[in-house]
Amino acid sequence: MPGLAKAPGKGKVIRYRVDVEKGLGLDGKLFADAVQKTLNDKRSWSGGGEMTFERISSGEPWFVITLASPGTTGEWCKKSGLDTTVDNVSCDSASTERVMINAFRWAQGSATFGPKAMHAYRQMLINHEVGHRLGHGHVSCRTEGALAPVMQQQTKSLDIDGIKCRPNPWVYPTS
Repeated sequence: MPGLAKAPGKGKVIRYRVDVEKGLGLDGKLFADAVQKTLNDKRSWSGGGEMTFERISSGEPWFVITLASPGTTGEWCKKSGLDTTVDNVSCDSASTERVMINAFRWAQGSATFGPKAMHAYRQMLINHEVGHRLGHGHVSCRTEGALAPVMQQQTKSLDIDGIKCRPNPWVYPTS
């Protein structure tokens, strides 16, 4: 995706590029804007003031966030030993520069968030996969009824070990 979106915050500037697979029929500009707004939201990874995100289309990015078909997502994730084909999930292909967002999930969402929370689900996808790129692993909610941590695999389940939590797209939720 062409264009530049300057880093609006304080802290280390993390430059990234947005790629959208051709032929998806999805709005690449909407995706690029959603990534920039989500990552620089005060509830996201930049909320602690340690980092801010800048979208570039030329130069050297730290990572490339890519909206791609399930097949292409599977190919890139497999390069890092991950199988995304079973649940049509996204991944951080850590051995490459790619953070892969599965277009199926981007378009269809997940039962855990439901059809009325598509925007929040997309925010969670971005924050979760970029969280992996930033070095964060999976964690699970440990308190019944609490907001799930953004690094929980919320696409798959909000009920882990009999503890049911609420969907949450944010690193630093305000509610």
